[in-house]
Amino acid sequence: IADTVADRVRVPWFAGAVKVNLSLVPPLVLLPVLLHVAALHFLLGLVVLTSLPVVVLWYYYLTHRRKERTLFFLSLGLFSLGYMYYVFLQEVVPRGHVGYSQVVALTCGLILMLAALSRAKKDPGYLPTPASDVKSSHQGLTNKSVRGSSNGLHGITTSGAASGRAVNGEAKGYSRMLAEEPEGVKKDWCIKCQLVRPARAGHCRLCGRCVRRLDHHCVWINSCVGEQNHQGFILALSFFMLTSVYGITLTLHTICRDRTPFVALFYCPGAYSDYSSALSFTCVWYCAIVTAGMGYILLIQLLNISYNVTEREARLALRDNTGRRLLGGLVIDTGQYNRGFLCNWGHFLSLGSSPPQHSAEDIV
Repeated sequence: IADTVADRVRVPWFAGAVKVNLSLVPPLVLLPVLLHVAALHFLLGLVVLTSLPVVVLWYYYLTHRRKERTLFFLSLGLFSLGYMYYVFLQEVVPRGHVGYSQVVALTCGLILMLAALSRAKKDPGYLPTPASDVKSSHQGLTNKSVRGSSNGLHGITTSGAASGRAVNGEAKGYSRMLAEEPEGVKKDWCIKCQLVRPARAGHCRLCGRCVRRLDHHCVWINSCVGEQNHQGFILALSFFMLTSVYGITLTLHTICRDRTPFVALFYCPGAYSDYSSALSFTCVWYCAIVTAGMGYILLIQLLNISYNVTEREARLALRDNTGRRLLGGLVIDTGQYNRGFLCNWGHFLSLGSSPPQHSAEDIV
């Protein structure tokens, strides 16, 4: 039933009706409704703001276990940004305590974050899959052998033997490689993509592709984080943290002017005096919860970069018990690529600066 509804729901467009992904719809409907309900009373706000992260985490584990790609988290993130900005302009700015320059600074931060997000949404460094190339080459060899049948039995035998040697030689080459280097091939050969991966590359089971220097698959951008977009991912997180903290500070200064932002976040007696203040205070707490989660992700990313380790490598090191837990378990140091703080950051800042080098074996 859900598949039928998803296939029938389409939006008129210039080039024809566009199919709508149903995972985009729930955040657009539920988020404003839940925030307005939470603004009605303090206890309702406590229930909604406690249950909302639990529901999001439950949906994440559900889709992650089923290996499903979904636009729910990307839709939730983008709509949350837009709706929080709308509430800020509609409810906070008219009170007259926020200056024009502060609104411009917040808007610029939001634009920079979206620009970095678009950079992070680009190709993370997918490795080209040779399956289609091998298939087309095999078809070409078959066609040549068939066309050679008009030259007589000798032509058939020669072309057939040549193609057989080519195919069998390729197969024997892979078989010889598998037999001679079992440990290395187990680490570098991808069964799904049928290719030899370079160092630090990995296969994403959600995207179904191998990615250079795979860090992890981020549900918030619905894409992998790899060699080509890792810098954009860090920039997007950094701009989000700065913009969100700045917006929360401006809002709390407007609602609770006699208290510091940290104290006002936990104790603001006049927050529920009118519905406008209650809605703004509820949105502040929603932003604070999201910012805390994103801040933890950014902290782990910065620590991993400092030790030159990816999330995938840390996970494999924990599984194989080959890494060291540092800083209370926040980072797993594998020691394989760690060259010191400055060298590690220099390596990260140079990611994607030069085109990947293809070996002769990959070209063949």
